[in-house]
Amino acid sequence: MLVTGWVLLEGAAQASAADIDAASLKSFGASGKEQHVLENGQEAQLLQHAGRGCLTHMWFGGDWPGYGRTRIRCYVDGERTPSIDMELFLGHGIGFDDPAAPWGTARIGKTGHPSGIYNTYRIPFGKRIRVTAQLGEGIDVNPPFWWIIRGVENLPVTIGDIRLPTDARLRLHKVQEHRLKPLEMAELCSTSCAGILYQVTLAVESRNLNFLEAVLRGYLDGSEEPLPLSSGTEDYFLGTYYFNRGMYHFPEAGLTHLDSGDNTFCAYRFHEEDPIVFQKSFRLVWRNGEAWEDGKPFGKPRPSTFSSYVWTYEWAARAE
Repeated sequence: MLVTGWVLLEGAAQASAADIDAASLKSFGASGKEQHVLENGQEAQLLQHAGRGCLTHMWFGGDWPGYGRTRIRCYVDGERTPSIDMELFLGHGIGFDDPAAPWGTARIGKTGHPSGIYNTYRIPFGKRIRVTAQLGEGIDVNPPFWWIIRGVENLPVTIGDIRLPTDARLRLHKVQEHRLKPLEMAELCSTSCAGILYQVTLAVESRNLNFLEAVLRGYLDGSEEPLPLSSGTEDYFLGTYYFNRGMYHFPEAGLTHLDSGDNTFCAYRFHEEDPIVFQKSFRLVWRNGEAWEDGKPFGKPRPSTFSSYVWTYEWAARAE
């Protein structure tokens, strides 16, 4: 018998800071100051730690062409293929190398140009964690690099009111520069585990902004009927009227790039206080524009190219 979402949520809501044994906690970390570790395109190790716990903080500094495409990878519990492999900017909700700064929330931010990138993602591990960096493809420099990475042993991960199971792991689902026809559907994420949706970043380029009419759809636990997560793309990211007041950076969501001249946009959305919970499986689907029931489109959506980063915490489905 599967444990229901209500049982998981109820048990999680009862957990609090009082449940954490402070005497069992131990901070760890690593930093680098003006290190030339990225030469020749090599993958440089920034931190390695054995034990159980979670990462709590990352910060990165530097300045070179293509800085935002630097790859940061997290290898959890001896993975050969990292479950987190992100470009520095998209991994922090920033698209199209947008230079806007300073801005920040409790979870992500950018304080300088082009660097001062930070996050406080909770990245849990059960045996060991390894973090690496590598220059973006085609970048041939030997730049000085700065970094700070910290974590805490034995610290449980709580997202909003939900205390996650000890086997929960953060996973990044990516789609890179995928081209869509008008009204074509695209799958941003698909997983066959229990878990919660944590964060979504979407970056789109088109010939107009009518792609913003698209509804985001979540398919939970094998259901053929979607849970509608928005009435349009901009309101999923808590915007309105095609983001008519410009960029913003808030804890729940932010618009990090908008150019109505070349019709590009990028935004992030966190679900810490608005949990999307699934017990067996989850799919997230976006559409290039939207249509009425009779098939007539809203506006005139054009072919679009998009990239997306979808972050989920996942764990094995429970049975009794």
